[in-house]
Amino acid sequence: MEQKTMKALLWKEDKGIAIVDTPVPLINKPTDAIVKVTLSTICASDIHIVGGHTYVVPPQIIGHEFCGEIVELGSAVAKFNVGDKVAVSCLPFCGECYYCQRGLHFQCLDPDCTCFGTNMSELKLDGCQAEYIRIPHAANTMYKIPDGFTEEDMLFVGDILSTGYFAAEKGNIQPGDTVLIIGAGPVGMCAALTAKLWGPAKIIISDGVQSRLDVCIKEGIVDLSLNPNEVDVTEKCREITGGLGPDVVLECIGLEPTLVQACQAVKMGGNVVTIGVYGEPVTLPMQDIWFKNISISMGFVPMNHMPELIKLIQGGKINTKFLMTHRAPLNDIVKGYDVFGNKKDNCLKWIVTPYVK
Repeated sequence: MEQKTMKALLWKEDKGIAIVDTPVPLINKPTDAIVKVTLSTICASDIHIVGGHTYVVPPQIIGHEFCGEIVELGSAVAKFNVGDKVAVSCLPFCGECYYCQRGLHFQCLDPDCTCFGTNMSELKLDGCQAEYIRIPHAANTMYKIPDGFTEEDMLFVGDILSTGYFAAEKGNIQPGDTVLIIGAGPVGMCAALTAKLWGPAKIIISDGVQSRLDVCIKEGIVDLSLNPNEVDVTEKCREITGGLGPDVVLECIGLEPTLVQACQAVKMGGNVVTIGVYGEPVTLPMQDIWFKNISISMGFVPMNHMPELIKLIQGGKINTKFLMTHRAPLNDIVKGYDVFGNKKDNCLKWIVTPYVK
């Protein structure tokens, strides 16, 4: 029997992107599921991929932030039913290997596990910017969307919301702290949303795009916004904190200048967390920062916080819908890469709906 085809966004050999016809994925292992993608996004790391700034090489179907409807289940996947709507982790993991047991899911030793829409040496996994997607280790990777909630409510739990939460958690924020977030993109905004859960006295965010700062203030997710084109962010933060500097700095961009700024701005003995995706080496002025006794941490987001984030959304403690500024079917995703990737039209997140035949 001839295998059915679907539409998907392919990053091609010439580094261009285009909608192509490709086979609908099949169950490979009993632990797999096949999901019809009902809602997905374009992520900043997708922009990095097609720009050639990561380890991913073409050809590759990309995308990793999505929700969907189960259309087929492997024989070993017991806790779901065909027809369930699910939020999906950006990263499948076996849950049993040395690294998974320690919460380092990106290092999972199962050869079928890497971030959706990426490839690394022998690891390759098709992404979600397609009509259908295969989910390895589905029992770990999917979470049923609770009754009364929609894909729009839960779309970001599998990537940027988990990433923002991870940054805030690693920052070891204490009640009463001052937190500086560098980067008011979607991840930085999610870091602000979740940092509130630890009870800081003040959350400050900085970014050179004023429209994004305006959104942060309008949505009430920060106490103060600073535009580095208008003010010295480090000096302003010191002024606000009585000359000390922020207790915690969350760097959410992934560039050398902003990481250096984070290390310079944080108070003596403070915590710096960087969660941006770095495309090239960086150099830190260790002669200026080593004596500050600061802690610097980083890493790829673990996927063990999705259940609690879903509960926080259910409880009305987190709402990310304001990030959904643009929406169009998969047919128009190439335009979305231009608008989102080049920060046009005040785009925060480009939401991809199903392909229209």
